[in-house]
Amino acid sequence: MTVEEICKRAKEQSFEVAVMSAEAKREALHAIAAYIRAAKDEILAANAEDVARADTLRESMKDRLALTEKRVEDMAQGVDDVADLPDPIGKVTAEWTRPNGLKIDKVRVPLGVIGVIYEARPNVTADVAALCLKSGNAVVLRGGKEAIRSNKRIYRAIAEALQSKGVSPDAVGFIDDVSREGSAELLRQGKYVDVVIPRGGDGLKKFVLEHATMPVIASAGGNCHLYVDKTADQDMAVEVVCNAKLSRPSTCNALEQLLVDREIAAEFLPKVCKALFEKGCRITGCAEAKDIVPEIKLATDEDYLLEHLDKELTVFVVGGIEEAIGRINANSTNHSDGIITRDDRAADYFARKVDSGCVYVNASTRFTDGFQFGFGAEIGISTQKLHARGPLGPEQLTSEKYVVRGNGQIRP
Repeated sequence: MTVEEICKRAKEQSFEVAVMSAEAKREALHAIAAYIRAAKDEILAANAEDVARADTLRESMKDRLALTEKRVEDMAQGVDDVADLPDPIGKVTAEWTRPNGLKIDKVRVPLGVIGVIYEARPNVTADVAALCLKSGNAVVLRGGKEAIRSNKRIYRAIAEALQSKGVSPDAVGFIDDVSREGSAELLRQGKYVDVVIPRGGDGLKKFVLEHATMPVIASAGGNCHLYVDKTADQDMAVEVVCNAKLSRPSTCNALEQLLVDREIAAEFLPKVCKALFEKGCRITGCAEAKDIVPEIKLATDEDYLLEHLDKELTVFVVGGIEEAIGRINANSTNHSDGIITRDDRAADYFARKVDSGCVYVNASTRFTDGFQFGFGAEIGISTQKLHARGPLGPEQLTSEKYVVRGNGQIRP
């Protein structure tokens, strides 16, 4: 089947999915979770083949590709969790009556057909399908070549589950052409696809923005910052920094840039660097940081802009909160940035002035995740300001329309 035909069929099915009852969607999603669990061994076998062929990937990227029994179960549980979320479709978000008697309701509706282009994480196949169906949308999936065998087997489970519940598998389209042309052809389908979401690195985002014939909800990489204020609880700061950087360094919500207030740098930097070095983290930093901890390697200008996606962190000593905010707004990708402080006024000021989708106070940036936010899963992390920002759950995959009821009113 051609990409155009896949998208056309998804468009046709989008009108059916849009009017599915909340219970019908819930049952279909629980069936998907059950079929994924039943196919666990086959999914793991397909994934093992993908991982074996990914010998050129960095270890941190192989970690994103690899599935385990637990990760397959987490994938299925994520679909179950999405199934049990409140249905956003049909919700009246505002209502009023005009002096002429017209009653106006503002009602939440699906976007239509969502195209998603993603890279090496096979769990995205299930996450995206679940979120789109929950929000009344059809979806067209195009995964990366690294995970093609895993994605195909997961998709088969999704299609079989939908069929078992009387839902056309065409509601979830799957493009198995993993060439650049496969993506380009999807991006030419503005007639059928209402919005496209890229999930991956800056190269993918740039390609999609340059070639899409439909609106794009894009996420940038996660060049995430954490500022340790002069009033910070330093023991807590060490724990948060280590978690944000090392709990899973290949993810977009991992910490990449550590900013430390000059007033505490001489005391705090040796503590945090010792903890990071012991866990195998490489650290680059400014000359001032290196003077305090000689084991730090001198950073280049590029290091401050990098999403390392590995056990590597860049450190910079700042003169206070204003300089920290200035560096974050200049260098971050507007994904997730935070402050460690005991000063409530500083925390509030930081939260208001930092221009990022998620701003943290005394917590790890690793919580920027649809599951952690209570969305069950996420379709991506939007770093732009339209149409949504931050983790994209079911409600963020909807729009609104006005339903106007009258009894014969005409405009004078």
